[in-house]
Amino acid sequence: MMKARAEAARLAQAMSDRNNNQPSMSGIYPDYPAPVIVTGDDGSREMRDMRWGMPTSKQALFKAATERADKLRSKGTEFDFTELLKLEPDKGTTNVRNTTNAQGKTNAHWRPWLGAANRCLVPFTSFAEPDQDHERTRKNVWFALDETRPLAFFAGVWTPHACVRMKSKGWEEIEAYGFLTTDSAEPVKTYHSKAMPVILTTKAERDLWMSGAPWEGVKHLQRPLSAGTLKIVATGTSQDQIAPA
Repeated sequence: MMKARAEAARLAQAMSDRNNNQPSMSGIYPDYPAPVIVTGDDGSREMRDMRWGMPTSKQALFKAATERADKLRSKGTEFDFTELLKLEPDKGTTNVRNTTNAQGKTNAHWRPWLGAANRCLVPFTSFAEPDQDHERTRKNVWFALDETRPLAFFAGVWTPHACVRMKSKGWEEIEAYGFLTTDSAEPVKTYHSKAMPVILTTKAERDLWMSGAPWEGVKHLQRPLSAGTLKIVATGTSQDQIAPA
């Protein structure tokens, strides 16, 4: 996110920024803080820093805790499974992909955060996908709306969350976010055919996403951009260090 935070806040019509003195960011990583625009308690938009990674599904955490319990049991170590499950590290889920289940209903895990109160805008100037399908080098390929890397926004969701992210840090209370993904379109598809972020390119789309509309009224925004809308702006680097002019 290489543009000024004030510019992102202005474009997203955020009235305030809790961390407005922070510099631009050439790399944003899972579980690290980044600027996100949410609807505040007074109904106006505000920018906050949140950590990238929504809560992991209860099913996945239960499975991981069960495997941990089996190992402890095999060693003859006593444990409280309820406490073990509570402290199972939740590294977070970065992308919100399957919002609808096989029966065509809203996915039970994501349902609590798809409503208006938990939607957010995630500003960016470029994003990376690893080359998994072209030369298969897994080196990053960076995409933006054009070579100047103009500001754009992912359609995101957020929530207060309490968990153990890393054992070394223990129990934490955080605000977490993630963004929706969808089918890939070119040029992303050549390199990463699995998925691409949901990008809101117009004020009308941003306003609809942040409106009080129910999920049924906004879910059509979870769609790929038209082929060719995005441009490749860098390859092979872990960060996009070229600041826009």
